[in-house]
Amino acid sequence: MLQDQTSSDQLCPCQSGKPFNFCCAPAINGSRPAKSAEALMRSRYSAFFVGAVDYLIDSMAPETRREEDRELLIEQSQITNWTQLIILETQAGQPDDTQGEVRFEAHFESPDGNGILRETSRFRQEKGHWYYVDGDLELIST
Repeated sequence: MLQDQTSSDQLCPCQSGKPFNFCCAPAINGSRPAKSAEALMRSRYSAFFVGAVDYLIDSMAPETRREEDRELLIEQSQITNWTQLIILETQAGQPDDTQGEVRFEAHFESPDGNGILRETSRFRQEKGHWYYVDGDLELIST
């Protein structure tokens, strides 16, 4: 369920410049899967932005899901305000690929202070669906 932080005519939180309903919302609501690793990464950022916890879990590789993920994601979505996404680099991850990497920076505000999450995320495609596998991340206080 999408929180009311993004209306149908607002620009997508992933900062693609497209309206949310034509960018990340179809992946988040299950009507159209992300077509690339970068598209999945952008939709996951948008899902964090709007608090779409089910999508965040469903878009993780099944072998990486843990029971405690739901509670942690709910808590994080309630206390974190995502303010900017910058894609730094994409390797592979196109519709014909089975794997891809996306390096990005996600700027945020939280009760503990402002910061940047810098991550290189790894993705895998199976049967037309991209999944987040894991990532190397660095948290930077600003």
